[in-house]
Amino acid sequence: MKVVLLERVEHLGAIGDVVTVKDGFARNFLLPRDKARRATAANLKAFEVERAAIEARNEKNKADAQKIADKIDGQTYVMIRQAGETGQLYGSVAGRDVAETVQAEGGKIERSQVVLHTPIKTLGVHDVLVRLHAEVLATVKVNVARSADEAERQARGEDVIRSQFDDERLAAEQAAQDMIAGGAGQQENLGQEA
Repeated sequence: MKVVLLERVEHLGAIGDVVTVKDGFARNFLLPRDKARRATAANLKAFEVERAAIEARNEKNKADAQKIADKIDGQTYVMIRQAGETGQLYGSVAGRDVAETVQAEGGKIERSQVVLHTPIKTLGVHDVLVRLHAEVLATVKVNVARSADEAERQARGEDVIRSQFDDERLAAEQAAQDMIAGGAGQQENLGQEA
């Protein structure tokens, strides 16, 4: 189906471009979201008449998106989740979770604006891309931790999983040294010689 774009669409074109797309993509995405119109003679004439208004509306939307991007870009949001000893989450963090966390702290983003190709499934600090407008992007940091203390340690750059294993290894080595120093594991010579 041929459509005329009413706004910039990634991988398709800019405002006013006439492009051919699959029928389902046009019917299910572009047309209902007012991102395009069918490229009929009447719609093309109407588009040329309305072009200045459409471009002005797009610039206003872009400016509004830029204000939001300036507010949230580079911000860190803490998400407390349950996880195993290896740092694997007992679930995952999806785009919906990121959007809800940003909204809870005053950011105005929608779930559909969060670009997560795969859900977050491990502890740590993760960069998440937020597409606020076709031409406006922001990056937020999501600090996924098991507790607020762990989140603070991760924010300082500490690898909490490695630290946990190092602490356990040092404790085990210390316990072994204590046992040897205390005489554990040594056989007593009772004076019986063969």
